[in-house]
Amino acid sequence: MAEPVPTQITQGCDEIEDSAPCEEDDIQKPDIWGRLLSINKYFPSINLTEDEYSLGRGKKCSIIIDSKEVQATKLFATYSSVHFKIIRDTVKNYVYIQDLSSNGTFVNGDKIGKNKRRVLDNNAEIALASKTNRVYVYIDTHAKEDSTIPPTVRDKYILSKEIGRGAYGEVKLCFIRGTCDRFAMKIIAKKHFTLLGAQAHTFNRQIELECSILRALDHPCIIRVYDVYDTPNAVYIVLELVEGGELFDRVVANGQFDESTTKFLFRQMCLGVKYLHDQSITHRDLKPENVLLTSPDTNETLVKITDFGLSRFINETTLMKTFCGTPNYLAPEVLSTHGEGSYSNKVDVWSLGVILYICLVGYPPFNDSISGTPLSDQIIKGLYTFPDEFWSEVSESVKDLIRKMMCIDPVKRLTIDGVLEHPWLADDYDNTARVNKIMFPSQTISTPSAGKRSACDDESPSTKPVDEKPVENNYASGRPKRVKH
Repeated sequence: MAEPVPTQITQGCDEIEDSAPCEEDDIQKPDIWGRLLSINKYFPSINLTEDEYSLGRGKKCSIIIDSKEVQATKLFATYSSVHFKIIRDTVKNYVYIQDLSSNGTFVNGDKIGKNKRRVLDNNAEIALASKTNRVYVYIDTHAKEDSTIPPTVRDKYILSKEIGRGAYGEVKLCFIRGTCDRFAMKIIAKKHFTLLGAQAHTFNRQIELECSILRALDHPCIIRVYDVYDTPNAVYIVLELVEGGELFDRVVANGQFDESTTKFLFRQMCLGVKYLHDQSITHRDLKPENVLLTSPDTNETLVKITDFGLSRFINETTLMKTFCGTPNYLAPEVLSTHGEGSYSNKVDVWSLGVILYICLVGYPPFNDSISGTPLSDQIIKGLYTFPDEFWSEVSESVKDLIRKMMCIDPVKRLTIDGVLEHPWLADDYDNTARVNKIMFPSQTISTPSAGKRSACDDESPSTKPVDEKPVENNYASGRPKRVKH
């Protein structure tokens, strides 16, 4: 049985070494056949070298969860004395997890069942007492790493499970070797660019320049880019990991936001976009799915704009093709020219106006159900309204702002500075103070760096488990939700 490992708050894995240093060459390091990489700041990352491990509150467990910090959490009482065991079957060459708890152990969201066990596969996610209380990702160290990932990336990062997929590729959870700090890695396959010869050469040089620009961006409301790897087949972008979910899902879960909450979140979005525009970056793909929230538990949360990097690599024609006829957030001038025209960063202001509209009432301004008018024509002609049934309790000031943001003439449309200067935002000093407080807290954010070898190849990350919000079918008023998927 392995020696007990008490839980602790840790940003790195310095306490867990692959093996103790030895002076004699004939003493071999223990075989690390697996790793439990922490995805919860109250749990340490663990190198697995013994054939059996137990986790729980009991003092005889291999992994003891009894730190003061974990005891202060609301879920501590739901953990059993022995919550689960991990058993390595060296004969059949399987690794099992056995649930011994009263409140359940979950693997990839599925409850195992008390006294039952299941095979633990590489990259399996383990949760305790609730499927949203994710604490570990299991890594099989003998599993073959993805050979399509270049060595320069694998030498620094351990790539784990897929956590997202979009039009341009996939997003994977990754851990930095040496510290186990966690990030999101976006992998963009260059086959999407369909460039050949001299055009491709010029494009690759452009990527090199843009990568340096992306790494230099630093704003509280912009996802931080830590590393960019440009290879012949793909671009690998290592991003800050944000786990409060998408703004889209939060709107769906809430039905709609009140005006105060909307203003709090929207000001942050505008400040993030202003920062991008000041750096001569136009996002081009602003939508609620590309606005992330840092906290899963409250709407008083910091927002993070993501996927702005794609606009640096992908031209408008390619971007247009990915929408497949549902361009809900694209500005009229982009649609009318099929993405091949010349336009300014005011396309982002239009998209922000659509997002603001949705946050306030829970449904989009343009709808496929309008008889006889195609969606693209609705947008090009600006055919949106503010029906009293949904807008009667919304202030005239914010309606005025939306009209000026969603003006079909880009010359007359507000700039992002004009949006921030509009009375709805500029005159609410309390909201400005709240936003400043959450954007600039006293603590600083450290950047990743390689450290000592540990359970993360060489171990212990942090972050709060993600709560999954239930999706209901109606608003509080009883009317059906109309958020566009």
